[in-house]
Amino acid sequence: MREYSTPSTMEPPTSGNLTDDVVTNARDHGSDEVFSRPGPDGWTGVTAARFRDEVAAVAQGLIASGIEPGDRVALISKTRYEWTLFDYAIWFAGAVTVPVYETSSAEQVQWILEDSGARAVVAETPEHVARITEVRADLTELNHVWSLTDNAVDILSRLGQDIPEATLEERRTAAGPSDLATLIYTSGTTGRPKGCMLTHGNFMVELGVAVGELDRLFETEDSSTLLFLPLAHVFARIIQIGCVKSRTRLGHSADIKNLVADLQAFRPTFVLAVPRVFEKVFNTASQRATADGRGGIFDRAAEVAMAYSRGVEKGKVPFRVRAQHAVFSRLVYGKLRDALGGRCEYAVSGGAPLGERLGHFYRGIGVTVLEGYGLTETTAALTVNLPDAVKIGTVGRPLPGTAVRVAEDGELLFQGGQVFTGYWHEDQATAEVLESDGWFHTGDVGEVDDEGFVRITGRKKEILVTAGGKNVAPAVLEDRVRAHALVDQCLVVGDGQPFIAALVTLDREALDAWADQHGKTHKIEQLVDDPDLNAAIQDAVDDANRAVSKAESIRKFRILVDEWTEEGGQLTPSLKLKRNVVMRENKDDVAGLY
Repeated sequence: MREYSTPSTMEPPTSGNLTDDVVTNARDHGSDEVFSRPGPDGWTGVTAARFRDEVAAVAQGLIASGIEPGDRVALISKTRYEWTLFDYAIWFAGAVTVPVYETSSAEQVQWILEDSGARAVVAETPEHVARITEVRADLTELNHVWSLTDNAVDILSRLGQDIPEATLEERRTAAGPSDLATLIYTSGTTGRPKGCMLTHGNFMVELGVAVGELDRLFETEDSSTLLFLPLAHVFARIIQIGCVKSRTRLGHSADIKNLVADLQAFRPTFVLAVPRVFEKVFNTASQRATADGRGGIFDRAAEVAMAYSRGVEKGKVPFRVRAQHAVFSRLVYGKLRDALGGRCEYAVSGGAPLGERLGHFYRGIGVTVLEGYGLTETTAALTVNLPDAVKIGTVGRPLPGTAVRVAEDGELLFQGGQVFTGYWHEDQATAEVLESDGWFHTGDVGEVDDEGFVRITGRKKEILVTAGGKNVAPAVLEDRVRAHALVDQCLVVGDGQPFIAALVTLDREALDAWADQHGKTHKIEQLVDDPDLNAAIQDAVDDANRAVSKAESIRKFRILVDEWTEEGGQLTPSLKLKRNVVMRENKDDVAGLY
C-alpha cells in the first residue's frame, strides 16, 4: 500500500463561516470591483461594498419570508451573477444552499426538493417554475417559489426592509465551520443522486490552501475569470468561492453560444473547463484551418507546440523547435490565445482526464492547463498541478494537508479537511465510502509516483474483464478516441467478451465540414457505413491502441447514428457518460459487435 501526504499550510478553522469573506471585503476593500455583470453596453463592475449590500438585502428578505437557520433553499438557474448573489444571501440568512442543475427534469427536481426538504426555491425562468409546479403537490415542505425572471431580487429586498441589521448579523454569524453550507446532489453515472453534505469548514479548508497554492491565478494584480460551467457543479462553485475570498474579479456567462464573444470582451486571466471544452476548442480550430486550406500548417503548428512543451518538461527545448515555435506563435498560437480573450495564461481542468496530448498542446501555445482531481464528496480539488509543479498526464500532487493512499486493488483513498461529512439521510451509503478515521474511497483507480504526483487510470467499477481474464480500464482508450475531431463520444465495451470493442458517436459540426471536404452526403444515416469515414475513425482507434497492450486494444467499433447528450439522459451535466444508460439503450449494437 502506497501513501503520500503534504503538510498543511493552515490551522483547521475553529470559528467563522463563508460569509466572513464578503463582510471583510466590503469593510477593507469596499471600492474594489469584485464582479463584472454583462449588459447592453458591455461589462459593468460591482464593488465589494455593493455586493455585500445586495447580499444582505436579499438575506433579510429570506428571513422575513420565514426561512429559519438550517433550512434548505434550492437554486435552479444557469450560471449568472444572481446565482452567486443568492448563494451568499442564503448563507447570510443562516440557511443551506441546494443547487439543482437548470437542465434537470421535473422528476429530478422533485427528488432533490423532496429529499432535501427544501423550504424554498429560487428558479430562473418560467420554464423552471413550471417544472416545480408540475410536482409541487408532493412537496409538503416547500413554502416559497421565487423567479429571477419575475424580479426575485427586488421582491425579497423590499420584503426584508424591516428586518434589523442586528437580526441579520446574528443569523449570519450563527453557523460555524462544522455547520452545513450546502447539499450538492451528485449527478451520478448510476442510480438516484445522493446529497453530499459539505460544511463551511470543508470550503474554508479547501480554499484556505488552494488560493495560496494557486496564487498566480487568484492573487495577481487584476486577476479575473469568467465562469461558464454550471454553478450547480462543485468545480465551478469552488472557483466562485475562491474568487470572493481573494477578490478576484468574477464574471458569469450563461450561454455557451456567446462564450467566445464573452471571453474576448471580458478578457480573463484564467479560465476553468472540463476536458471536452478543451477538446472542442482544439478540434474547431483544426477544422477551420482545414476548411481554409491551412490544415497542414495547423497540424505542423500543433506538433511543434507539443514538442516545445515536452522540451520544457525535460529542461531543454531544441533550437529548431524553438525557432519554429517563434514563427507559429505569431501565425497560429496568438489567434488561439485571442479566442480566450488574449490575456489568459492559465486554465484549470477537472471532471475527467485531459490527456497528455492536449496538455502539451495548450502549454505549447502559451496557456498552461493545470489539471486537478476531486469529487463532489471532497469539495472539489484533492490534487492539482501548480504553476511551478506541473507534470502533464497527472492530476498533480495532493493539496497541503491532504493525504493519498493506494489500496491493494489500486483504488485511491484520500484524507483531508475538505472530505465531506457524509450523504444526506444515507448512513449506509456513507459507511461504504467513508472510513471512521476519515479515509474516503474515491472509486477511482490510480497510482502515485515518487514525487507524489497522482495519475488516474480508470474507475474501479468500470474496469472491464475480458473472457480471457484481462483487466482493461476503458477511460484511457475512450479519451484517445474522443480526441479525434470527428468523434463526439466513445464507449469501450468488452466485459466478459473475447475482445475489446467500442461504440462511437460523431461530432455533427465536424462531420458536416468533413462531408463538404470529401464530397459526401450530410445524411448521417448513409455516412455511418461510408468506407472513408470508417477509415478516419479507424485512425482514431489505431492511435488509442498505441496506448495499451494488444490484449487491451479495440478490435472492432461501430459508428452510431444517434448522439449521446445530457438532454437525452446519456451524459451527466459535467459531460461524463452514464455507462449503464448507454449500455442499456445500445445493447443490440453491443451484441452486434460480437
